[in-house]
Amino acid sequence: MKSLKKTTRSALCGLLLFFLMTNLSAAQQWTRFRGPNGTGISPAQGIPSGFSLSEANWRVALRGEGHSSPVVWAGRVFVTGFDAENELFVIQCLRADDGSELWHHTLPQTSYPTHDFNHVASSTPVTDGERLLVISSQPGSHTMLAFDLDGNELWSRRFETAISNHGGGVSPIIDDGRVILPADEDGESFLAALDPASGEVLWRSERDDARAAFSTPCQFVDPSGTRGLLFNSMSHGISFVDPATGKTLWEQGELFEMRTISSSLVADGLVIGTCGSGRGGNYLVAVNPGSAGQGLAPSLAYKLERSAPYVPTCVAKGKLLFLWSDAGIVSCVEAASGETVWRERVGGRFFGSPVWVEGRLFCISTEGQVVVLAASETFQQLAVNDLEEGTHSTPAVADNRLYLRTLGHLTSVGPGGSR
Repeated sequence: MKSLKKTTRSALCGLLLFFLMTNLSAAQQWTRFRGPNGTGISPAQGIPSGFSLSEANWRVALRGEGHSSPVVWAGRVFVTGFDAENELFVIQCLRADDGSELWHHTLPQTSYPTHDFNHVASSTPVTDGERLLVISSQPGSHTMLAFDLDGNELWSRRFETAISNHGGGVSPIIDDGRVILPADEDGESFLAALDPASGEVLWRSERDDARAAFSTPCQFVDPSGTRGLLFNSMSHGISFVDPATGKTLWEQGELFEMRTISSSLVADGLVIGTCGSGRGGNYLVAVNPGSAGQGLAPSLAYKLERSAPYVPTCVAKGKLLFLWSDAGIVSCVEAASGETVWRERVGGRFFGSPVWVEGRLFCISTEGQVVVLAASETFQQLAVNDLEEGTHSTPAVADNRLYLRTLGHLTSVGPGGSR
């Protein structure tokens, strides 16, 4: 009997270890814009604060230029771009170890007018570990395409809509076996969920038209225990949506007087969003979430108007919320209250978002300077690293490596492997 108990105990320990290792491995992947649930937070270890291109694991030229961010799964890095000379939209898969190309796929893509700071290739793909889902946009439509991880096209589906004069830029996510497409546009706005295996539209929810939103949604469990997705837009404010049906469970409207670009985020139980314009007036709101199970409406907790970001998405870690503004002013505030802990200018202009790695923030300026700060209650600039090419992209982090996309190159930094 003792032997049986010992064997059972060993088996349970082994199973627990397996699940822990599996969860750690999954956490090390970077499957969507800003990584796990869009938090921008990675468990990676050993990535240096200071580095040079000569010390990088590798730096490769991409087949197309763009502002989209890379995503990473099981030793493969996926990135999109636009080959303007040949008018091709390009999807590439690179080997994470050495940057060599495993495959690429091209689609005809006519160049079209976008905002000067936008690009034809600005949507970040998403993977569920079996498929890669990509959005290609042009005036009049978004097209979602699915590939297996060896580059074979599985299906494509076109959604007619009026793309903003800023261009495209929405990024899909995957939630519980559904591909979620946010499409808040200047006209014909909607949210949709698709079956990643077949491309079948599972539901489509029509939305009010306002200014186009480029915010990427995230998963959230509200105070009643109801699970859903958060969407930010000028037309609807912050919406909490049932991912199984597309039904809006609760909504805090009339929050945003201007366009929303930064993505949905949760900080110390509050729901965060920002809005702004190229002319300024940017601000951040923190919302007490509603309760779908109890029929309680959300409410505004606080509003921050000083040095708020327009394009970059914030990072929340513990009780702190870090705001990285387009103008290179970084603020640390108490997430629960919005009280300022510190605010400092780091210089430069930023359209990519910061990511958190081992107590540090990494963010790339439009000139290609990777600024590294301590993510703490005390301001400390740790390093500035030159990528020697401009970028509007957000870093990806997987398997203890940092992947930095500039306009036409991809660079890998860090020790790699599991620790």
